Amino acid sequence: MAKCMRRFLLANVALWLSAIAAGAATLDTVTQRGSVRIGYITDEAPFSSVKSGADPMGYAIDLCGKIADEIEYRVPQLKREYVEMTLANGFDAVKNGQIDLLCGAITVNLKRREIVDFSQPIFLTGATALLRKDSPNYLQTLFLEKPAVRPVSQRVPSTRVIGVRASTTTGTTLREALAIQASKTKLSDFETHEDGLKALEDHKIDAYIADQVLLISLAKRARDPSSLEIGDRLFTHEPYAIALRRDDADFRLLADRALTAFYLSDDFLPLLEGYFGSESPMLHTQIIMEHVPD
Repeated sequence: MAKCMRRFLLANVALWLSAIAAGAATLDTVTQRGSVRIGYITDEAPFSSVKSGADPMGYAIDLCGKIADEIEYRVPQLKREYVEMTLANGFDAVKNGQIDLLCGAITVNLKRREIVDFSQPIFLTGATALLRKDSPNYLQTLFLEKPAVRPVSQRVPSTRVIGVRASTTTGTTLREALAIQASKTKLSDFETHEDGLKALEDHKIDAYIADQVLLISLAKRARDPSSLEIGDRLFTHEPYAIALRRDDADFRLLADRALTAFYLSDDFLPLLEGYFGSESPMLHTQIIMEHVPD
C-alpha cells in the first residue's frame, strides 16, 4: 500500500512539474535553456529548406533569425537549435514547448490559432496550380488568365486527379469545395512538394496545387521546367507568419518588434530581392502595408 501511495505521489509531482514547465513564459524557458529552438519545414523553398550537413536556409528562416537576434540582446551567447518538423506535427510541437518558433510557408487561419499564436504577417500569397503544358484544357482555362491555344483534346477526362500536399490549408479548402458538389475530381495527397512534382511530370496527376510562390520555386527544380506552367489565378488567400506559443503576449510582442524593426530597415528589400527577384518591390509594398507599426 505504501509503495502504491509513493508511486501515486511521484506521478502527481511529475504532472505538477510538467504543468509548471508548460506554463512558463517562452522567454524564461529560453533563458534557462540558453538556446532558442527554431522549428522548420524542410521542403518549402524559398521559405525554408535544408541541404545535407548545413543549417536550414530561406526567407522565413532569416526572419526567425531576426527574432533570435532580439532574444540575444536579453540572453547573451544564445544558442540556436534547428529542429526539423512537418506540417503534421509542427503546431503541436510549438504548443508543447518542444520548439519556440515554427518557420516556413506557414499559413495563418482560425483553426490553427486554436493551437498556436502567430507573429505579424511575413508574406502574402494564394494557391494556384502547377500544370504541364499538355494538361487537360479545362485546367488551363481554370487556372490561367490567358490559356494558350494548343492542339490538345477538348475532352474532359472521366476521372480528374489533382495533387496536393498533405496537411495543408490548400488541401483542406479543396476537399471542402469538392464535398459540396458532385465532382469526379480526385485529390491525391503527397508528403512533399517534390513528390507532387514528380507525379505531375510522370503524368500520374493532371495538376499540382499549392501556394503560387512555392510553385515558382518548385518548377525551377523540374526535369524540364519549360514543359510546365504556373497558374496566375489565385483561389485562396494565404497570409504567412511565424508560429508561436499561445497565451504568451510578451514573446509575441518581442517577435513583432523584431520584425517591424527589420521591415523598416534598409536591409529588408535586399533580402526580398535575394529570394524573390523582380517581384520584390511589390512584395515589399504589400508587407509594409500589413506590418504592425511602432
